[in-house]
Amino acid sequence: MARNKHPEETVHLILDVAFRLFMEKGYEHTSIQDIINHLGGLSKGAIYHHFKSKEDILVAVIERMTAESNQMLAVIRDRTDLSGQEKLKTIFKQSIQRPVQNDIFTVAPDFHNNPRLMFGLLQDTIEEAAPDYILPIIEQGIADGSIQTEYPKQLAELILLVANVWMNPMMFDSSVEESYDKFMVFGQMLQGFGLDIIDDEMLERLQELAAIYQKSK
Repeated sequence: MARNKHPEETVHLILDVAFRLFMEKGYEHTSIQDIINHLGGLSKGAIYHHFKSKEDILVAVIERMTAESNQMLAVIRDRTDLSGQEKLKTIFKQSIQRPVQNDIFTVAPDFHNNPRLMFGLLQDTIEEAAPDYILPIIEQGIADGSIQTEYPKQLAELILLVANVWMNPMMFDSSVEESYDKFMVFGQMLQGFGLDIIDDEMLERLQELAAIYQKSK
C-alpha cells in the first residue's frame, strides 16, 4: 500500500483528487469511495485521519480556492486611491469576475442537504468577511462622504448576507431568471443607501454563474 510520509502532501493529494472529481461528477455524485479509488493506494484511514467527512473535504477545497480571493479583498480594502463606495464596487466586480468562481459554482453542493455548510457560510459572513473587509470600507465611505448610514456594522452584514445567501442560487436553487430578479432588487436596495455599484457587466456575470450552477446539478 502506498503511504505518504508527509501529512501535508497527503492533504494536498486528497484535495487535488477531490477537486477533480467534484468538477467531473459534481459534489453530490462523488462519494468518499470515489476519492479513495483515485488516491493511488492510500487507505480510507488516510482520508479520515485528516477529514471527518466529505463535507470537510469540500470546505477545505473551497478554502484553498478562495485563499487568493481573500488576499485580493484585503488589497482593495487597503487602497488609498479609492473612495469607500468605489472600493465596494471594485470588490464586487473583481470577486465575481475571477475565473475561480466558475469552479466554485461547478463543485457547489446542494445546501438544502448540507446544513453544516450553510451554517459555516453564515458564520463566516458575520464573524469574518463583514467585519474584516466590508465594515472598514463602509466606515471609510462614511468619513469621505461616499456612503450614508448610521449603522455601518449592520449595513456590512446586510450587504454580505444578501449577496452570499439570498442572492446565492446554491442556497435556494434559483433559476437564471429568478437570480436576475434578485440581482435587480439587490441593486435597488444598494441605491437606497446611495450605493450605485451594480452595473450591467456584473448582472451578466452573475447570470452566467447562476447558469453554471444549474448546469452542474
